[in-house]
Amino acid sequence: MSNLTTDWLYPAAALVCALAGAVFDVRSRRIPNFISLPGILFGLALHFSLGGWRQLGLSAAAGLICGLVFFVFWIAGGMGAGDVKLITAAGCIAGLPEVANLLILTAIAGGLMAVALAVWRGRLKETIMNVGALAVHHRFEGLRPHPELNIGNAGTLRLPYGVAIAAGSALTLCAAALRR
Repeated sequence: MSNLTTDWLYPAAALVCALAGAVFDVRSRRIPNFISLPGILFGLALHFSLGGWRQLGLSAAAGLICGLVFFVFWIAGGMGAGDVKLITAAGCIAGLPEVANLLILTAIAGGLMAVALAVWRGRLKETIMNVGALAVHHRFEGLRPHPELNIGNAGTLRLPYGVAIAAGSALTLCAAALRR
């Protein structure tokens, strides 16, 4: 398959997986394993079928990089395990050349969505203060979750991050299209 086709195919397939996860995340505040785990396997199989063993290894590396970055946030109590698995699947499908775009654009989308959510709920000042409190906490406590400011606390603002992953995947596809 030509590079032009795979340049679009991988990010487009990652977007489909991320959109499925986002829909479930918005509806149920969970991203089920029946989306993420087959997504990981699909990404590995897709890369292997189109590029052989080398491409399979690069796909696995992409998923591992994405998953490890989000795993840090899960350990710190700022993200659910479903988010970690979904970005791992999106990374495996998108492939190693797209990892930087996928992670950076997802982070930007998530940050913008978080600010919009805080403004919409009238809690922007409180959110900014909480970010400062989290920074201080993690400076002294490492990755240990904050006792109050974590996803387990129903009183904190919680963003369905699957939507940010889908937005980052869509922007990654747009970036791939602009490169051609």
